[in-house]
Amino acid sequence: MTPDTSRTAMERPLRRDAERNRQRIITSAREVFRERGMDTTLDDVAHHAGLGVGTVYRRFPNKEHLVEAMFADRLEDIGRLMSESLDNPDPWQALQDFLWAAAALIAEDRGLHDVMLSTAFGHDKVAMARDKLIPLAHEMVCRAKRAGKLREDFEAEDMPMLFKMIGAAAEYTHRVAPQQWRRYAALLIDSLRAETGKPSPLPVSALDTVDVRDVMDHWCR
Repeated sequence: MTPDTSRTAMERPLRRDAERNRQRIITSAREVFRERGMDTTLDDVAHHAGLGVGTVYRRFPNKEHLVEAMFADRLEDIGRLMSESLDNPDPWQALQDFLWAAAALIAEDRGLHDVMLSTAFGHDKVAMARDKLIPLAHEMVCRAKRAGKLREDFEAEDMPMLFKMIGAAAEYTHRVAPQQWRRYAALLIDSLRAETGKPSPLPVSALDTVDVRDVMDHWCR
């Protein structure tokens, strides 16, 4: 075996190990960021992954690099979801389906919530993916208005606030009633209709007095 061949043989398993560690870090980071959002540190990720802090920092020098690796693809997935919704010939159903799908992603993933709704997190790939969502949102809103299904005073720029409200409800209740956000999402989405009529059935019952007390007791702990 020549020296070059020997060196290549030794490097290959190291590269495979490095890639396995990288994927292990990203998988663990997704789990931690989903629960804690952008308060997560690289030390938190290392602990959750069962790796040394130095291993994490060698792969990702700072949290920004990790955010780029985790969330650029997620935002592109949301863009594809919007494009697929626009293929629906029913403009109101398209908008409603997207709002529900995006609300579910945001309610169940605090990290995605933070990245999608704030430019403080993610640059380059994340920023580009986020910017691509804007014209798609405008198109969805304009189509629904032209069809007379969406109230005229709703704008595409209202979407981040809509998602923020749903995300806040999810964060407030998730320890006691993790699906409760669906009730408030239904109320919000129903309020966007241009036509008044019989309200849509709510998918989740209201919390009772004991549940509300439990939510208040567990919040911020």
